[in-house]
Amino acid sequence: MALLDVTNLGISFGGLRAVDNFEVHIEKGELYGLIGPNGAGKTTVFNMLTGVYKPTDGIIKLDDKNITGMKTTQINQEGIARTFQNIRLFGKLSVLDNVKAGLHNEYAYSTIAGIFRLPKYYKTEKSMDEKAMELLSVFDLDKEAMLSAGNLPYGKQRKLEIARALATNPKLLLLDEPAAGMNPNETKELMDTIQLIRKKFDMTILLIEHDMKLVSGICERLTVLNFGQVLAQGKTADVLNDPEVIKAYLGE
Repeated sequence: MALLDVTNLGISFGGLRAVDNFEVHIEKGELYGLIGPNGAGKTTVFNMLTGVYKPTDGIIKLDDKNITGMKTTQINQEGIARTFQNIRLFGKLSVLDNVKAGLHNEYAYSTIAGIFRLPKYYKTEKSMDEKAMELLSVFDLDKEAMLSAGNLPYGKQRKLEIARALATNPKLLLLDEPAAGMNPNETKELMDTIQLIRKKFDMTILLIEHDMKLVSGICERLTVLNFGQVLAQGKTADVLNDPEVIKAYLGE
């Protein structure tokens, strides 16, 4: 049974069919790529998977549970977390507090405990601090824990966004062009980080990416979207050698 099972997924905006009959089946522990030219519908698929958009039709199942049309917070609680092409951090909050913001699926205390600073509040905050620092150390960000997130270099902001997503304890992590804006050295470091995440957290990852070197280096299987429809699907080497895929990317 696939961890993520998507069938006949589609969405229309007015008279425009943005994504049509999209299907993907991702096994637990897999590192899967979703690629395609600009405007192909990749981020629209992510937005449907995470509840930002409600699909016009189709079914999304996570761990055999139908999550189609659920709200974003509900889908996150069910086990899907994501990052964004344009980094979305709480820039004025500390690096530590950004990660702690993702821990509220797992840790909670009552409003009364928070207002009156009851023992439960301090115990929970201590546990959250320890867990957040644990995650930051995986990304070598623990030394910057008290810095404002907005003051981090670009590459480290990317890492922090992934760390915050992982703090929600997901079953499936969606990464939307994590290498965007990175130089070759940062991209290589990101590839290593993604592989580390997968191994350390036994994480299933769905990746949108334009960097073909990154995709071919870490993804076992790919789906290629073009004009909102699946153009090709299969093992990475086979897909990247498909003449139709090459044509779509070269615009011939």
